[in-house]
Amino acid sequence: MNALIACYVFILGLVLGSFYNVVALRVPAKQSIVKPPSACPSCGTQLKTRDLVPVFSYLFSRGKCRHCQSKVSILYPIGELATGLLFLWVYVTYSISSETIVGLTLVSLLVIITISDLKYMRIPNQVLLFFLPIVILLRLFVPGNQAWWSYALGAVVGCGIIVLIALVTRGGMGMGDAKLLFVCGIVLGWSHILIAFVLACLLGSLLGGVLLLSGIIKRKQPIPFGPYLAAGVLIAYGYGSDLIQVYLNLLG
Repeated sequence: MNALIACYVFILGLVLGSFYNVVALRVPAKQSIVKPPSACPSCGTQLKTRDLVPVFSYLFSRGKCRHCQSKVSILYPIGELATGLLFLWVYVTYSISSETIVGLTLVSLLVIITISDLKYMRIPNQVLLFFLPIVILLRLFVPGNQAWWSYALGAVVGCGIIVLIALVTRGGMGMGDAKLLFVCGIVLGWSHILIAFVLACLLGSLLGGVLLLSGIIKRKQPIPFGPYLAAGVLIAYGYGSDLIQVYLNLLG
């Protein structure tokens, strides 16, 4: 039974990941997520059902449009597969519980903003405003293992860190990042959102250094920080308490 549920959750993630791609790519461009139907961005041919199977359509077509043979962005299968795997991770971590709903909601938000930030270097306000009341209600009814004020403080701390850095560096970080950590702080609480930010900085420094040394990016070239924040938030959400315990043990 657990294996069947896990398969269902994974497939659900793949399907929703396909929809999240649409949201992430259309909302920042101020396009409707309902119409027109999905089409090839190069030739404009409307996609058929066999072109819309998550991940597999991309693999079977070898990453190209069946009609004009133009390359299809790899963001599509990455978004779908990432959502499926992260949904599965949430289920394995929290099983069937109310916290699972919180985790799936958090994953949904982070997948959308990651794809959007990678494509446009923007974290859409519309997406954050959509998820904000949802995470507030979830934390009211699914309080986790922290006091309610910890989640409220998490929003303030998460947002405040980015705003402070932006003021000190005069625009070194965007307000989209601050708004993202505000929403995520409600889910994680103040201690875990701090861990998320530290992890995001470490990941950004390491991967940014690798990309710089490999010549993929140039010095002073702006890079989106949202994906690093998303990774930090997910790690802190799943393993934040363990990381805090390890840190305390090292101090002791």
